[in-house]
Parts: sequence; structure tokens; C-alpha cells
Amino acid sequence: MKHRAPYNRTITLTEKERKRFLSQIDRLTTPSAVGNVLNKVFCQDMMEAVVLLPENFVDLLILDPPYNLSKRYNSHQFRRMDEYEYEQWMEQWFVPLLRLLKPTSSVYICSEWQTSGIIQRVCERYLKVRNRITWEREKGRGARKNWKNASEDIWFCTVSDEYTFNVDAVKLKRRVLAPYRTDGKPKDWQEHGKQKYRFTYPSNLWTDITVPFWSMPENTDHPTQKSEKLVAKLILASTRVGDVVLDPFLGSGTTAVVARKLGRHFVGIEKDEEYCCYALKRLEYAQHDKRIQGYEDGVFWERNTIIR
Repeated sequence: MKHRAPYNRTITLTEKERKRFLSQIDRLTTPSAVGNVLNKVFCQDMMEAVVLLPENFVDLLILDPPYNLSKRYNSHQFRRMDEYEYEQWMEQWFVPLLRLLKPTSSVYICSEWQTSGIIQRVCERYLKVRNRITWEREKGRGARKNWKNASEDIWFCTVSDEYTFNVDAVKLKRRVLAPYRTDGKPKDWQEHGKQKYRFTYPSNLWTDITVPFWSMPENTDHPTQKSEKLVAKLILASTRVGDVVLDPFLGSGTTAVVARKLGRHFVGIEKDEEYCCYALKRLEYAQHDKRIQGYEDGVFWERNTIIR
């Protein structure tokens, strides 16, 4: 067991909790109707589960597969492949997912720079590629003979030209550093007391994301956990309340947790039992606590900023 400082807020599991959550884990064994899969976490290999899910029921597919890097995910080890092998591996699990999507569905796929081009090639064969989001990681090791790797990509795709995009739901509230006035009135910005700010349209360059770490209550020991704020942007932009979000690489549950907090249905698939237990514990919290760090009162804030 890891020794943690008293102020470390990382989510952990007691043996009692682990046994309780393991007893709650679902597994797909036969083809299932939509009503039997919503708001559940299935602990099994996604290739085994996907063929048992119903057709055309997903509004948003969020994919955060292992990057092409050698890394241990608790009890599972992923080993780096050459580019051709990784592309074949991706296509093997990606194509079966397509039958689950509605004609109006959107798809987001996370990647890092070395695999980003591979993902683009695969997506272009089956979907309409709309954009590549690049988000800044403030974490990362320095490199003496290269640029520090401080960004990741998210590919935004749709099944067709008809899809949901709620631009007003994902505008960013930014401080105005040089407020300009016309006839004494704010031009394209708002004033509240001493605070000056404007709402800006969301771009494909995100500099307001914080990677979960030990002082954040959403943090777990998963090695590649995405933040709730990042996933909230994807869900708010590309779904409506009551829509269905699927994440077949659920990890420690961020997509399912954010979907619950924002009033969407979710289906999560994760093959590691420990991560499934983290997800279920976080989902319990989400029933009573709807807060998302960095998102408040329907507004996304700049990183490390609260404007009141």
C-alpha cells in the first residue's frame, strides 16, 4: 500500500470497498437491448463486449486507447508496436464500434504526437474528420536534446454532416487584459465589479486543462487519466441532455462520471477490475456532487482562475 500525505486527495479503495464494487461489476454475455446497458460499467475486453451491444444507440463515442508507448496499466502491459502494427491494431477494434453509432453521432479520439497521424488515417477511411484539438499538458519531463513533449491531440470526427455542436456551451470565460471602450461602454467584454472578462469562441487549441494530480479529488492511480474538465468540453459540445455516451476504454471512469454529472447516459467498458472499482466509487460520489473542477455555473474558466 502506498504511503500518502494527509492532504493527498487521490481516490483509494479499502478492501471492504473493493469487495463491494467487485460485486456490482457487470459483464455482457448475450446480445442486450439499450435499456439493459445504459449507465453501467462492464468489466471485460472491449472486443468481447462490443459485439453484444445494440446497433445505432450511441450519440457520442469517446476513445482514449493506449498510445503507442510501452506502459503498464495495473495488471495489463501495453507494448510499443511499429506504425503499421499499431494502425492494424487500431482498425481491428475501431471498425466494430461503427455499427453502434447513430447517423448523427460524433467521435473523439485521444492521441499523442507519434500516433496522431495514424489515427487520422484510420478515421479518414470511415468518418468525416472535422478537426484536431491540441491541448497543453503542463506536466511532462524536460528533454536535453529535444523539445519538451507538452501536448496531446484529440481528433474530432462525425458520421455524417448532420451532428450536434453546442458552441455556446463550451465558450471560455477569459480575463480582459486591455479593455477597450466605445463611448465609455465596454466593447465586446463585460464588467462585474472590478472584474473584466469576455466569452470567447472555443478553438482547437486548449491551454486551460489541468492533468489530474494528488491534490485534486478526481485523481486516481490510473497512469493516463484525463481530467473531468477536458471530457466535459467534449460531452457538452457534442451531446444534449439524455444522450448516450460510450467509452470502451473507460479506465478509472472519467467519461462515465462526467456524463452522469451533466445529465447524459453512459456505457463504459474497462477490462481491469481495479479501474472498474475506481469508476464505480467515483460514480457514487457523482450522484451527490456534480462539481467539475474548472467548470462552474455553466462556464469554463481559464486554468487556475476564478472570476467573480
